[in-house]
Amino acid sequence: MKEGISFIAANARIVLADGVIENGYVVVDNGAIAEVGEGRAPERGAIDFAGDLLLPGLVELHTDQLEAHYMPRPKVRWDLTAAVMSYDAQMATSGITTMLDSLRVWREPGAEDVDGEAGDLSEAIDDARHRNLLRVSHFLHLRCEVPMPDVVEDAASLVTRPGVRLMSLMDHTPGQRQFRDAVKLRDYYRGKSGGMTDEQLEQLFAQRMEFQLSYAETNYRKLVVLANAHGVPLASHDDTTLDHVEQSIRDAVSVAEFPTTVEAAARLHDAGVKVLMGAPNLIRGKSHAGNVPTLDLARSGKVDILSSDYVPSSLLMAALRLPRATDTFDLPAAIRTVSKTPANIVGLSDRGEIACGKRADLIRVHTNDDDAAVRSVWSKGRRVA
Repeated sequence: MKEGISFIAANARIVLADGVIENGYVVVDNGAIAEVGEGRAPERGAIDFAGDLLLPGLVELHTDQLEAHYMPRPKVRWDLTAAVMSYDAQMATSGITTMLDSLRVWREPGAEDVDGEAGDLSEAIDDARHRNLLRVSHFLHLRCEVPMPDVVEDAASLVTRPGVRLMSLMDHTPGQRQFRDAVKLRDYYRGKSGGMTDEQLEQLFAQRMEFQLSYAETNYRKLVVLANAHGVPLASHDDTTLDHVEQSIRDAVSVAEFPTTVEAAARLHDAGVKVLMGAPNLIRGKSHAGNVPTLDLARSGKVDILSSDYVPSSLLMAALRLPRATDTFDLPAAIRTVSKTPANIVGLSDRGEIACGKRADLIRVHTNDDDAAVRSVWSKGRRVA
């Protein structure tokens, strides 16, 4: 092997952004892709992929799994650094080499959850990165619950932190958007909040509706101004009605996370907003909240990005199943939904595809029928899993 070449991957089925090399090789030099070719590799000593898939490392825009590692049980906080490292390892072994850590940017009296701790979590990520404890790339996604009284102040304190790449505007008020059915919101909180009583839930919901009436409209405008002032792309969340959709288009959001109806998704997609849908929804065949199935939107070509949301391993599973489940996605198009498209939308054009000059964020995947196993993962040419 020539001096300076990190490694050569050979005898691989390589998925490019716009095609597939059925038997090819990739040369990685100093953390970047130096050569992509078909047929036999040019050097001895290459890693024999034995026909396995070689894919770009996956790019995840929306996962709140860090909070799940930090608070593994209701009212139980884990060591911050240990939580970050465990989360990072889980993502790496799922084939995710770039992630936007989605942090709650709000405080809510009475809710037993990770609450007002986004600053501590982001500092823990920075600390782990500086100490070389992380396997893959981390950036920040600020999840702003628009009706909360302090959300603008909290977002302003975080938006200048290193690595902020996305800000989403959410409203989980009972009767709104994702939780138009308040029964489903009640079930959601019962599962997450350590067994709240019906009386406690009623108080929480009444408070949320009061906040929505008092703060949502003003906070929304201020958050849009804040994001624009700092050049942070915006994401809408759970667009449902025509008013939601037109507001998102008017405010030039880059990504529409989890639109809840076919009509909303179609209008957003056709207006040039990238539609992000849940990979778990696609694998399960339905939304956990009773909203539109991801597969229905995929079959009509209205999905641009997939997100693992609450199951990290679902991202690869869903991308590989898309070509078999639809007539609208071939394998390169499916892989773009979890690599190039999300990378580009948040300004990370140095990664997300297998092409000369790009970062060598790569994954080796062995497939067998509907199942896929991540065999190896490289981040900037360094094997991390």
